[in-house]
Amino acid sequence: MISNVMSEDNLSSFCYTNEALLNKTPVSIVLDFHGLGFCGMMDGPNELASLCAENGSLYVFPYYGPWSWMNDLAVKYVDEIVSVILKKYSLKDPVIVSSGGSMGGLSALVYSNYAAVRPAACAANCPVCDLPYHFTERPDLPRTIKLATAHYTCGFEHAVRSISPLHIVQSMPDIPYFIIHVTADKSVNKAMHSDRLVEALRLAGKNVTYKEIEGMEHCALNENFQQYADFILSFK
Repeated sequence: MISNVMSEDNLSSFCYTNEALLNKTPVSIVLDFHGLGFCGMMDGPNELASLCAENGSLYVFPYYGPWSWMNDLAVKYVDEIVSVILKKYSLKDPVIVSSGGSMGGLSALVYSNYAAVRPAACAANCPVCDLPYHFTERPDLPRTIKLATAHYTCGFEHAVRSISPLHIVQSMPDIPYFIIHVTADKSVNKAMHSDRLVEALRLAGKNVTYKEIEGMEHCALNENFQQYADFILSFK
């Protein structure tokens, strides 16, 4: 008999965590959302997972779907993962940081808006911020956005705007945001995405730190990664 219910026993089928590296109750939960097209499973810690372990933070890499664009089903999926973790560690007032790059950057921003348990902060690397524009940005994108919103009954344009950070700025929570974007990004145009979102967030009175990196390609942080990680790990 199979069950669609996540539990402590089967959680590794739905996300990767660095639990094996921790020796105590985590001081925070770091959600790290993957980019478009990822459909694998992690078999060991990446750099951020290792840094989280050193910080006493539980790193969580949800397998939330290669083309989900943090739609309502993806939000529910991640909420369920978080619920299992909170129960497992008996966390009553958890500190959660939402993070990710590219589609994962959009996901970090959108999840912060809709999460059942509000994150304390959000970090986004080269995020997609204007999803309606992104629909026209590359030929490989329309199919993914169409699939992510096909089940919505509110109409296609409304559905896409509901998971587009630039179009939900007014409802986004008043938490610290760290947005980082490279100037040589050929996959997610900096001027059309992060530049516009940062301006909109600031006009809405949100607390935003914006790091612009010269010359690097999409999501490549190199020596700037530590600053990104330091922001994420500063919440506990």
